[in-house]
Formats: sequence, structure tokens, C-alpha cells
Amino acid sequence: MRLFIDECLPPRLARAINAEGLGYAIHPLDQGGRGQRDDEVLARALAEDLVIVTENARDFRKLVGRTTLHPGLIILPNLGYQGARDLLDQAMRFLSANGDPMSVMINHVLEISRDGEIVFYRLPAH
Repeated sequence: MRLFIDECLPPRLARAINAEGLGYAIHPLDQGGRGQRDDEVLARALAEDLVIVTENARDFRKLVGRTTLHPGLIILPNLGYQGARDLLDQAMRFLSANGDPMSVMINHVLEISRDGEIVFYRLPAH
């Protein structure tokens, strides 16, 4: 999977994904940036075909809901590094079990709760 790990999450989450060969992940701190507006993050994700991983559900749901095509959005609860890591691993396993994760995520949102419950839906809805 190709992931943009939002700045609200620890940068070592992206580093671990890359180091373990689980996919390609970037974090703004490792790219020399921080403080990008959410619409700028979405524009980058669209341009580079990156699924956004964030804790910022409200703002990113609104943004992707206004696009006609996006690579996907994974929403994690605020749990710190290990909690985020465990839930992201679970989300990636769920996606892999349903096909090519990048294809499965197109125009979809995956929300995972603290207890690992996954809600997967299309956004925009049509």
C-alpha cells in the first residue's frame, strides 16, 4: 500500500511500514514539512496516489466527500504509536483479504475503533 501518514500520527509509524516492507509510507516530518493544511494534504495524496491515514476524521471525511475520485482514507483513533501500529496492521490485513488494498480503497473510508471494529464505506456515497 501507498500511505500518507498524517502529522497527527507518529512519524515512526511510516518508518516502520517502510522498514518492514509492508508498503510505502511517508510522513510530513520525514519530508521536511509540517503544518500543511488538510486540503494541501489531500491534493498531495491525490497527485501521488496515497491513501491518507489520520486521526482527523471530521475534516478529512468532509474533504474526501467533496472529491469525485480519491485513493482512500483510513481513520484511526488516538492511541499513540503502538495502538496506531496495531490497528493499522489490522486494517491492512482486512484490505488485503478483500483484494488489492489500493484498488479496494479507491473512494472508500476505513474507520477502525479502539477495540478493532472496522467500518468500511464508500465516500462520496455515489
